[in-house]
Amino acid sequence: MIDSQRLKRLLQRLIDIYSPSGKEEDILSYLKGYLKRKGIEVRTQDVDENRYNLIVAPADTDIRLALVGHLDTVTAYDLDHYMYTEKDDEIFGLGAADMKGGCAAMIEAYLSLILDQGMGTLPVALCLVVGEEETGDGAAQLMKDYRFPWALIGEPTDLVPCFQSYGYVESQINTVGKRKHASLAGRKKNPVEVLLAGLLRLTSHMETARPELIYNIRDLFSPPAGFAVPEYCEAWIDFHLPPETSVGEVITEIEEVVGAGRNDPDDIAIRFRTETIDAGYDLPEKGPMKEFLKSVYARHGLPWATNAFRSHSDANQMFASGARPIILGPGQLEKAHAQDESIPFDQVVKAAEIYHDFIKLIISA
Repeated sequence: MIDSQRLKRLLQRLIDIYSPSGKEEDILSYLKGYLKRKGIEVRTQDVDENRYNLIVAPADTDIRLALVGHLDTVTAYDLDHYMYTEKDDEIFGLGAADMKGGCAAMIEAYLSLILDQGMGTLPVALCLVVGEEETGDGAAQLMKDYRFPWALIGEPTDLVPCFQSYGYVESQINTVGKRKHASLAGRKKNPVEVLLAGLLRLTSHMETARPELIYNIRDLFSPPAGFAVPEYCEAWIDFHLPPETSVGEVITEIEEVVGAGRNDPDDIAIRFRTETIDAGYDLPEKGPMKEFLKSVYARHGLPWATNAFRSHSDANQMFASGARPIILGPGQLEKAHAQDESIPFDQVVKAAEIYHDFIKLIISA
C-alpha cells in the first residue's frame, strides 16, 4: 500500500528545502512539479503576490474530508545545520516534526490511492498551505474558497487523535516614558522596570489563579540607550488556553492585572493589546468519522486514546469557519521548533497508512 522508500525520498527533499514562513516559494514550486509529474492535477490558490496554497480536490464531487498540512517552518536555528540527516530510524532536520513529516505522509497516502490502486477521483482534498507559523494567511485563504465538513490536520500528536484543541492568544505589553539621563532613573520612572513589574504581577496571577493556562514570555526588548533611561520597553506573550476556557475572561484578567496600580499620572504608561485571538474547540467524540478512525487503529493494532492538542494551529481557524478538524500526525510536539528537531520514520510510515485506510473507509461508506 504505502511505498516507504518513495515516502522517505519525498520527506528528505522537503526537509532540505528551506521554507520559513513567508518564504515558501521554493518548496511550493518543487511540490507543484512533483505532483504534476505523478499525474496529479494540482491547483494553486493565491495567498499573496508570491505565495500560494497547493490544492488537489475533486472538480465535480463534494469534498467530504480535507487533508491539511502546512509547508512553512520557523526560521532555522542554524542555517548551516538545518538539513536532513538520519540516524537509525530517527530523521533530523528543520520541519521534520512540524510538519513536513505529516505533509509527506498525506501526500504519500494520496499517491498510493490514486496511482498505485487506481481509485480515480476521491471525495477528499489534499491542501498544502503556507503561513501557519506566523499569520495563518494560508489557512485563512483556504477557508474563503473551499468548504468541507471535516479536516484531518497532520500536526505532531505522536499519532494520538485530537478532537480538542487549545485556544491561543498572542499579546503585547509595552511601556512608554521619556528618554532621560541614567542618573535620573528611579522606581516607576523606567519603562523596563515598570514592564518587568507588570510581568511579575501577571505570572504570579497565572500561577495561582490560572494554573491550567500555558504562557510563554518572548521577545523582551528595549532600544539601545547607552547611559540613559530607555524611552520604551515591550514584550510579547503567548497564551495557550484549554478548550473550555473563556478567551474573553482571560483577556480581561490580563488587562486588569498588568495595569494594576498605575494611577499616578506621572507614572510610565503601560499598555496591553492582543494581536491574535483564536478560541479552542471540543468536538464530540461520536459519529461515523470517529468510528472509522477507531476501526483503523484497531486494524493496525494501535491503542485507541484521544487527547487535546496543546498548541495553536490552522485547526482553530478552520473550526471557526465551520469545519470540524481532527488533529493527527506523526512526531512529538516536544520536538517541534527545537534545535535538534526530529521524527521517527516508522511513525511517518504509520501516519501514511492511517490516512490511507481512513480515506478508504470514507469512500466505501
